[in-house]
Amino acid sequence: MKTVLWQGIAFPSLEYFSLQEKEDYYIVASKIIGSYQQKIYSASYRLIINKQWKIEEFLIDSEVNMTKNILTGKKTGINWEINHFDNPSFKGFHYIDISLTPFTNTLPINNLQLKIGDSKEIDIIYIDLINSDITPVRQRYTRTDLHEYLYENIVSDFTAYIQVDENGLILNYPGLFEKIAGN
Repeated sequence: MKTVLWQGIAFPSLEYFSLQEKEDYYIVASKIIGSYQQKIYSASYRLIINKQWKIEEFLIDSEVNMTKNILTGKKTGINWEINHFDNPSFKGFHYIDISLTPFTNTLPINNLQLKIGDSKEIDIIYIDLINSDITPVRQRYTRTDLHEYLYENIVSDFTAYIQVDENGLILNYPGLFEKIAGN
């Protein structure tokens, strides 16, 4: 089992994260507390990830300024059930990106297995916990070094060079997150 403590920088926060490996899948459990622009939030999420680092299920329980929200997702073949209803907007998607954590970048980093200099565009289920929004987003990952990736959000033109450890877990996401403890 791996545990990590991440500090949010742009959105001041702390995240206690754990990754447990089972025979056929991984289980992620995490808790986040923080604040952003007069909004105080907490979130906990639980993810089931297959051995190829593709998301199979998620449960996110969040609260922003005392407004609670629960979001569930389950992959059924190539389709997604979001809060128990089929959502065709995410057909064929393999990854999620939760706004308040760096962990979800690990999913495509570990799944794509890019060689240095290679890049790949992917579709992501983007989950904005602060604004209670879920949308499809196109992203690109380029491996720039053994432990570094260029992340690009195709829609917003946001880019960042992300440093990872040997397990693909984020060490430094400049201006957004940094690992402050872990084993």
